[in-house]
Amino acid sequence: MLITLVVVSLCLYLSFQLISGDPATRMLGTSATPERLAALRQELGLDQPVLLQYVRWLGAFVTGDLGTSYVYHQPVTELLSSKIIVTLSLALLSFVFMCIIAFPVGIYTAKHAGSVLDRIVLVVNQVIMAIPPFFSGIIISWVFGMILHLFAPGGYISYTKSIPQFVGYLVFPAIAIALPRAAQAARLIRGSILEEASKNYTRTAYSRGNSTNGVLFNHVLKHAFLPVLTFMGMSLGNMLAGSLVVERVFNIPGISNTLLTSIGNRDYPVVLAAVMWIASIIIIINFLVDVLYRVIDPRTAEE
Repeated sequence: MLITLVVVSLCLYLSFQLISGDPATRMLGTSATPERLAALRQELGLDQPVLLQYVRWLGAFVTGDLGTSYVYHQPVTELLSSKIIVTLSLALLSFVFMCIIAFPVGIYTAKHAGSVLDRIVLVVNQVIMAIPPFFSGIIISWVFGMILHLFAPGGYISYTKSIPQFVGYLVFPAIAIALPRAAQAARLIRGSILEEASKNYTRTAYSRGNSTNGVLFNHVLKHAFLPVLTFMGMSLGNMLAGSLVVERVFNIPGISNTLLTSIGNRDYPVVLAAVMWIASIIIIINFLVDVLYRVIDPRTAEE
């Protein structure tokens, strides 16, 4: 995990060196002169070799010093901390909705595999998986916001004012993010249950007089859940990335608006901190899922 984080940070830092534009030129604007540009580059450390800049930035990042924004002129930690809370809240709520939708649908369709309803659900799943979250967000905002008036599009309420209203406004954006992943998860759960149900231990369980539900919930699900666990961990990371897109649709002041604005302004301390935070969270989540997988099934550690 640590090696991955270092490699990601290096690739991230070097990628911004390929982007055209100079932060010093952007900051000085029309008042830029060669002398002032040289002085500002020296002040910001931009006149140093790239690898030296990277080592200094990484050392500061590890100690929690994310630097100061070139544009907003305030500490990056102070600028992003409240916004990352909003983005993480949206991603976690999306994950909860995905689980609420995927598990009942996946288990039900597996129990009734081959039925008319199962075939309908499979078709609906294919359609939902093909719709990107931002388009789902537009449809949901139009139908439930502008037509049914169940919420006010753009009427965001901060968690500092009212946590229930804050969570209430995130419900529809979270559903937009959760739907495609829920469709994929339901299909994976269905396939995993059917695969486990065809194995010898399930036939042995039936021969002992266990009911269908007894075999399903006492034997099949605990084995079928293992491949689903990895998918769930990856989904949480994907939902964090998907939140950045949906925030724009629902006018949620998460990290996405600041990130895009900072990219345009070449505000590298903000961009590097925001992207590195997101990447670190995703990598750590995948690491924890891998550890949990090995705890649940020790055979993977032996392999």
